[in-house]
Amino acid sequence: MKVPWRTSIAFAAIAGLGIWLVPTMSDYPLDWIQAMELVALGLVIGAYGTMIGAGGGFLIVPILLLAWDLPPAQAAGTSLVVVFLNAVAGSIANARHKRIDFRSGLWFAGATLPGAVAGAFLSQYFSGRAFALTFGTMLFLVALLLMWKPVRAERSLGSEGVGGTRRILRDSAGNSFSWSFSLPIGMAVSFGIGFLSSALGIGGGIFHVPAMIHMLFFPAVIATATSQFILAFSSLVGGVTHVSLGNVLFGPATLMGIGVVGGAQVGSAISRRIKGALIVRLLSIALFIVAARLLMRGL
Repeated sequence: MKVPWRTSIAFAAIAGLGIWLVPTMSDYPLDWIQAMELVALGLVIGAYGTMIGAGGGFLIVPILLLAWDLPPAQAAGTSLVVVFLNAVAGSIANARHKRIDFRSGLWFAGATLPGAVAGAFLSQYFSGRAFALTFGTMLFLVALLLMWKPVRAERSLGSEGVGGTRRILRDSAGNSFSWSFSLPIGMAVSFGIGFLSSALGIGGGIFHVPAMIHMLFFPAVIATATSQFILAFSSLVGGVTHVSLGNVLFGPATLMGIGVVGGAQVGSAISRRIKGALIVRLLSIALFIVAARLLMRGL
């Protein structure tokens, strides 16, 4: 793993300035210790989220609810702003490594947005005990599947005729990837993921990555990078909505945002050094966490 020293110095300077300055200007009472905790939290979530193609909202929301005792609306709104910053920073880092399928990502992002709007309007009908238990159980089973069989056999990635859209991509390290998929199926899946993500109040990366790998035959490393690119669009729409509703605490969001920007660079660098199977197994841990939250809510 190699993170440029200039980037490290710049991040340390920004983090130090934020820890010193933000608590005195924050819309939420903070001291320097809490400021350092938020930057550290953002750093870890930024690295982990970038590795698995998620924004980290599934971790940020429960931490803000339980450890910081924020109201649910403020926890969700503040989290979504941080998720957006993480998605943008991760996408920039992944773009440097040439691992984003931009054409597919734009199509999928376009399909995700109307699904997210529909999910927001209908979320009140999907928040009962039965839904939490049913969906939590389904996510738990998906997590078990990904832990047991994280990726498809490598020989099948470029050889299965699964649709009329074919992609060939070569990353900055010289690795070549070839796969084919059905664009209409991908857009339908993205619409459904946007709907579920909005209804549950979490980012769609933890759903998009396994769907892209097992339903659309994307290589794991391309799926995680493209997922973050898609997430940048969907989280922007949700973040702007929450800002307009006054649900964002900019002090904590700024400090965590500083951390995720630095963590995203680390996560992108690490993802180049590990195999796709390990990346997906790390994703399965995130699914286990979300499943546990839903099951506890239902019980």
